Amino acid sequence: MNLIDVYKTFKTDDECLEYLAKLRWPDGIRCLTCGSDKVRQYESPTKKQPTRKIYQCQEPTCKEQFTATSGTIFHDTHLPLTKWFMALALIVDAKKGISAKQIQRHLSVGYKTAWYLAHRIRQAMQETDRPKLAGTVEIDETYVGGRQRGYKAKLKNKDVVMGIRERGGDLRLVHIESNSAQHLAEQIREHVATNAKAVVTDEWPAYIPAFIASGIKGNQHKTIRHRDKVYVQGEVHTNTVENAFSLFKRGLIGQFHQVSIKHLQRYLTEFEYRFNRREIVNRFEETLARMTCTKPMPFTNLTADERV
Repeated sequence: MNLIDVYKTFKTDDECLEYLAKLRWPDGIRCLTCGSDKVRQYESPTKKQPTRKIYQCQEPTCKEQFTATSGTIFHDTHLPLTKWFMALALIVDAKKGISAKQIQRHLSVGYKTAWYLAHRIRQAMQETDRPKLAGTVEIDETYVGGRQRGYKAKLKNKDVVMGIRERGGDLRLVHIESNSAQHLAEQIREHVATNAKAVVTDEWPAYIPAFIASGIKGNQHKTIRHRDKVYVQGEVHTNTVENAFSLFKRGLIGQFHQVSIKHLQRYLTEFEYRFNRREIVNRFEETLARMTCTKPMPFTNLTADERV
């Protein structure tokens, strides 16, 4: 569903709420507290929402009141759902991402509103319990952050982003503390199956102990030596994961210009999520369904100092 389809289909908040209810309860509305299907809908207008509707559980011991957005990422939002839907359509189809300033201009909202909105959508893109990559897997790192003076200086001035991509399969983008064997091994154990067909990296020496710690055997590990100006040797290369890095870097430079390291993983999650669904037509519907299952993210939690 593209932006024009969203505009034509969801012209009012009532239409948005009805669609969210169908996504959230495909087999009929159920109470969020007790799970009962004995639910009635009531008119509950307010000054800001003259057509507001609520659900109430009819179980005598419950009587809980809720709406289609209760307990979701939309909970207590003051922004019209029509603008939420348009923002989602823009983000899921923006190959190189879209900045909060652009969302601000498109939706005629404040910058803080656009920034907060975009981060809540990214929160819904986070995935857990994913299968490990088991085919031919490419692993590489790229560096994001301050200015670089010389090759070794990037280890001091930049943060490390690790890319793991299975050829013909999914991508993982992870912000890691350093490119040491310990931190590389943590991500390899989490994302790569020990029976992977092959694992291809460049010649960074930390990969050898990282693979040993991860249970990857020596005959599975293939190395391409970039320092010798060699980039492809038959099936041995890291071009596939580097293509994904290139897309992220173009978005970082051309769209966002700069991002907070505190929120870097959320931006990486957005690019990973969109990249893995680049061939899927119903990205909008799938992401919207995920948003109905994502818990609220208060603004204070998003901006809190993680060091405290």
